[in-house]
Order: sequence, then C-alpha cells, then structure tokens
Amino acid sequence: MGLAKDERQALSDLFEQLGPDAPTLCEGWQTRDLAAHLVVREHRPDAMPGIVVPALAGHTRKVQDGVAARPWDDLVAQVRRGPSRFWPTSIGPVDEATNSAEFLVHHEDVRRAQPEWTPREADPSRDGAAWRLATRTAKLNLRKSPVGVVLRTPDGQSASVKPGAPVVTVVGEPVELLLFVFGRDAVQVTYEGDDAAVAQLTGAKRGL
Repeated sequence: MGLAKDERQALSDLFEQLGPDAPTLCEGWQTRDLAAHLVVREHRPDAMPGIVVPALAGHTRKVQDGVAARPWDDLVAQVRRGPSRFWPTSIGPVDEATNSAEFLVHHEDVRRAQPEWTPREADPSRDGAAWRLATRTAKLNLRKSPVGVVLRTPDGQSASVKPGAPVVTVVGEPVELLLFVFGRDAVQVTYEGDDAAVAQLTGAKRGL
C-alpha cells in the first residue's frame, strides 16, 4: 500500500490491542492523546498551527483534549480511516510524502514504550524508505547540532547530514536512525567519534 498507509494500519491495530491508557514515548501522552493528535492533524485545520507554533498551542491542546475524550473505538476508527477526500493527504503521493515519517515514528513511539520491546525484523521496502526519510529530515532536525553528524547503516550506506567538526558517526539500522533523528532515546545505535563530541551530540538530541 505504501509506507504511510501500512504504518497507519499497523498503529491502529496496536491502538486496538493496547487500549486508550497505554504509555507512549511522547512525553505526557498516553495512546489516547497520540490518537487524538493524529486526528487533529487530519481533521482540524484550525488547530494544526498550534502543533508547531507555541503561541497557538493552547487552542490546539484544548481541541486535542476534546478529541481525546471521544469513545476510544471511534477515535481509533478515525485514525485508521484517515482524512476525508478533500484533505490533501487523501492523495496517495501526498500522503506518502507527508505521513510516512509521522506514522512510522509514532508507531514506534507506542511499540517501544511497552515492556520488552524489540526492533521489528528487517523489511527492504520499509527500511529503504526509512533511510531516505532519515537522511532528508536530519538536515533540518539536526541543524543545531554542535558537532558534525554522519549517519551510517551496518551494510555501509552513509550520509553526511550535518557539516561541522568534530564529526560523530551514528551507526544503526534505518528505522533506528530515523528515530534518532527525531530525538527518540529508545533506539539501538552506536556512536563513533571523540567521547566529548558524542556527549555533545547526545546532549543536544535530548532537546529536539
């Protein structure tokens, strides 16, 4: 179907399995809050700006809290169904460009907040997309890194995503690197570089 659609359905399945009160890696959010966030993104254009603009966050929070109070089954069904036909991401290529990272990262936010999580098995299609997303979004998300950053997979794919010196190389599977780029700590990566530079990078990442 495409990464965004696949991850949307997998996350919806997990929501149904875990219920509305399960933890997530999104600070202060349970599964109900994360589901409401996803619905607001696709159904409440008036509340979308507050997702990224702090001055407007109060309205977004109020709208999201109202959505989160809806019956859980209805909320999950709306996440699974996706946007209405007039919404731009109802168009397949727009959905892939806009939602692939969103749903992959949030799916892992739920998976990895549960006890004894393990990475999913390799999937060439998903992992290829995750690598492209990681290298593309890193240039924005890591722009304030105090050190240079190179991403590298165990099979040798490599990309310099932040110029600077000293350089730290972050090594991991594509999904792990994507989650690292999005500031998550529940990742399986290793670091190559000076200890002080690694400490600078990991300290800065916590502020993402």
